[in-house]
Amino acid sequence: MSVAGSYECVTKTPMGDQKSVLTVNVSGDTWTGTNAGAQGSLDVYDGKVDGNTLTWKMNMTVPMPMTLEGTATVDGDSITGSVKAGMFGSMPLSGTRQS
Repeated sequence: MSVAGSYECVTKTPMGDQKSVLTVNVSGDTWTGTNAGAQGSLDVYDGKVDGNTLTWKMNMTVPMPMTLEGTATVDGDSITGSVKAGMFGSMPLSGTRQS
């Protein structure tokens, strides 16, 4: 099964649970997409696919500028992983495929 699709995600952050939709568009062993939530939409860059594992980066501007580094594993319609946010450390991410 392809890891491509849209996932309703929750990231456990110091500011509380942040809900978003992570869109994954796969092209070979790379991917592009967005992570859209209440704080706005972040473009994914440097996205890589290794089997059912995704890695990526996003440039956050609100509430402060920093590069977020994500890694997640897709298992059927579930996605689990983490987002590393600089000095704030790693925050768990989980979600379910929408489409």
